[in-house]
Amino acid sequence: MQKLKERIRREGKVLPGGIIKIDGFLNHRVDTALMGEIADEFAKYFDVSKITMVLTAEASGIALATVCASRYGVPMVFAKKAKSDNIEGGLYQSDIFSYTYKKKVTLLVAQDWISDSDRVLIVDDFMANGEAMRGLLDIVAKSGAQLAGIGVAVEKGFQHGGDRLREAGYDLHSLAIIESAEDGVITFRGDQ
Repeated sequence: MQKLKERIRREGKVLPGGIIKIDGFLNHRVDTALMGEIADEFAKYFDVSKITMVLTAEASGIALATVCASRYGVPMVFAKKAKSDNIEGGLYQSDIFSYTYKKKVTLLVAQDWISDSDRVLIVDDFMANGEAMRGLLDIVAKSGAQLAGIGVAVEKGFQHGGDRLREAGYDLHSLAIIESAEDGVITFRGDQ
C-alpha cells in the first residue's frame, strides 16, 4: 500500500535495536482515516463477507482491528495479556515472548467470544518476529474456529516472522514489508 509506505518513509524513525517508531499515525496517535484505508485494502484481498470476527492482540492492534471490524460489520475480539476479574468461564490461552516488552506474555481469550462456528480474520498493526501472531493462531486452533487469513499493516521482513508464517502455509497479507532499516533509512521489500 503506497500511502502507508510513504507515511512510514516520511514519519518513521529507526531506533537502536532495529526498532521502527511509527506511533505518530499507527499505534499511539492513530490516523483513523488511514486505518479505514488499510481496512479497505484488506477487504480487497480477503473475502470479508464470510468472516464472523476480527481478532487481534492487546494493545496496539486494537485500533486497526476495531476499524476493520466496523467496516466489515462484525465484532472485534482482542486477546488480553492479563486475566482480569471480569473474565468468567474457560479461557483459550497461548504463551508467547513479547518482542516489545522483552518478556513472556500469555494471550487470553474467553471461550465465550470464539468458537468452532467462527470464521476469523486476524488483524494486527505491526509484526516483527511473529510471536503474537503465533499466539493468536494457537488460540484460533484451540477454539476450532476457521482461519480466514492474517492481515498485517506493517511487517518487519528482516526479522522473518512473516516469512515463517508464509512457509507454514498461512495466508498472510502485509501492506508494507520493511526489508531493512539501516543508518536511518527504511527500505521496503520489492524496492529497486
